[in-house]
Amino acid sequence: MGSAAPKVAIITGGASGMGFAVASALAAQGDWDLHLLDLNAERGHEAAQSMVCATFHPVNVTRYAELAAAFKAAFLRHRRIDFVFANAGIVDSGAYYAVQQTGDEPPPEPSSAVVDIDLTSVINTSYLAQHYFRQTPRSAQGPRSLVITASCGGFYACPVQPIYGAAKHGAVGWARNIAGRSWREDGVRVNAICPGTVRTNLLSDEAWKTFPEEYFTPVEKVAEVVMMFLKGSGEGWERRQAMVGQTVEISGRKHYFRKQYEFCDEAMEAVMGSTEVDEFVQ
Repeated sequence: MGSAAPKVAIITGGASGMGFAVASALAAQGDWDLHLLDLNAERGHEAAQSMVCATFHPVNVTRYAELAAAFKAAFLRHRRIDFVFANAGIVDSGAYYAVQQTGDEPPPEPSSAVVDIDLTSVINTSYLAQHYFRQTPRSAQGPRSLVITASCGGFYACPVQPIYGAAKHGAVGWARNIAGRSWREDGVRVNAICPGTVRTNLLSDEAWKTFPEEYFTPVEKVAEVVMMFLKGSGEGWERRQAMVGQTVEISGRKHYFRKQYEFCDEAMEAVMGSTEVDEFVQ
């Protein structure tokens, strides 16, 4: 790392579920300072107290000012950021399909909460990570990593939760869109995890019963894949070199590196190739 100081991680949705599992895996290594961001203050304080190296920040990730303040506090405390896990997420209720009894009048505006948390906050978290990765002094800069929690619903149709599925498709696209320039310009590896069903507090016990029990993904497997990104080693790694822009689907106890769609023809490949040119965004 170029420094004996502990590495610093920021984890959104860090009080429970996959965020807490990743935080626990990092804490077990003994060389990390962890900053857990979550809306649930009770769980957040309990999570931080269970690890000697963790600090809890009560944050609503849909409020940019709160998110930015937590990033700033973590950075000022350590003068470095090494890893950001953009993990906070919720599911939708399927209310999109509800029949609205408003007659000729327009129905009420649909809730934007799922998109705000599952996609917009991911973009904002990535934006803040980029800034504070760049602020980290070169003497302290080692491998820096941004991991985004998408979902298997980012690859497949998810009719029961259409807004969630759309947001997770967006999260997959976001990771792939920013990965190239983040690596070329800042040396930051951006990758995404796309888990299947992981039993967390996102759904009720009754809702979880609708999924086949034998196909659940253990939360420890999710943490294992995230640690693979950080360590630079793991099953399938030898084919990935720098491990940049990967979307790893996690099903049960297995993981799979998922490629982007193939181009429909040479013309489309040339058109999309042009968006890699830096001048495209100037």
